[in-house]
Amino acid sequence: MDGRKRTYRLYRPASVDLATPVPLVVMLHGAAGTGEQAEQAYGWTGQADRDGFVVVFPDGLNRAWAVGPQCCGAPAREGVDDVAFITELVATLGKDLPVDPARRYVTGISNGGLLAYRLVCDTTTFAAIGAVASTLTGQCPDPKPVSVLHVHGQQDQTMPYGGGPGRRDNDGTGRNPVKIDGPPTPELAARWRTVDSCAAPKVTTDGPVTRSTATCAQGRAVELITIADAGHQWPGGRPNPARAEKLLNLDPPSTALNATDTIWRFFAAHPKPTGG
Repeated sequence: MDGRKRTYRLYRPASVDLATPVPLVVMLHGAAGTGEQAEQAYGWTGQADRDGFVVVFPDGLNRAWAVGPQCCGAPAREGVDDVAFITELVATLGKDLPVDPARRYVTGISNGGLLAYRLVCDTTTFAAIGAVASTLTGQCPDPKPVSVLHVHGQQDQTMPYGGGPGRRDNDGTGRNPVKIDGPPTPELAARWRTVDSCAAPKVTTDGPVTRSTATCAQGRAVELITIADAGHQWPGGRPNPARAEKLLNLDPPSTALNATDTIWRFFAAHPKPTGG
C-alpha cells in the first residue's frame, strides 16, 4: 500500500476448521522488533495451537510503527499510515479466511501497543485490545467502546507507569522521532472505564501482581494488571540473550505472569457484542 511493500507472517494451526468462523489475533511487535521476533518471543503460535485461532505478525517499516507525526522512528518521519495498513491487512485476511468479525483482536508491546491503542481510537475493527508495556499517545477524542486489558510493569522506565516521557524519548525530534506523552497508567484505565460505561473496579493482589477489573456495559471489561517489580518487557516471554540485555539495557521478562495466556483468555471472554 502507498507504493510500499508490506510484509507479515500468518500462523494458522492445522486444527483450525476453515468451514467455521475463527478468531483472529493481530500481534504487533515493539520498536526494533519484527513479526518473526514477536512470533518467536511471546508464545502466540503455541497459544493458537491450544485454543484454535489464527494469529498474524505484521512487520513495521524499519522495525517501528507510526502512531503520529512524532512517533515512532522512520515511519513517523515519513508519514506512514500504519492504521490503514493494519485495517487493510485484517480486511484482506477476512477474504481468504473465515475470520469471525466479532472476534478480531489486537495486542502489542511498547511501540506495538501504541499502535494497538491508535487502532481502537481510530477504527471499530477490533473487539478487544491487549496492551503490554505501552500507553496511549496523541489525540483520541471520541473512541468507541472496546474491551481493554493493559499489562504494565511498575518499574518500566521506557513507557513509565506514572506517565510522561521515558528513557528513549527525544520529544519527537530528529530522524527517528520518539515522543511518548501518555497519561499515568491507572488514569488510562480509568478513561476506558468511562468510555465503556463500567462499574467500579475490583482490585485483587497476588504477590507482585495486582489486578483492577471492571465489568462494563454490553459484556465488555476493562482490566489493568500491574506487576510491581517488572520493567519494560512481555511477562512470560522468552528471555533476552544476556549480551543483548546488557548492551541494549533490556529488562528481563517477568515470570510472575504469562501475558499471552492472560490476554488470550481475556480476548476469548470478550467478543464484540451483537450489534456492537
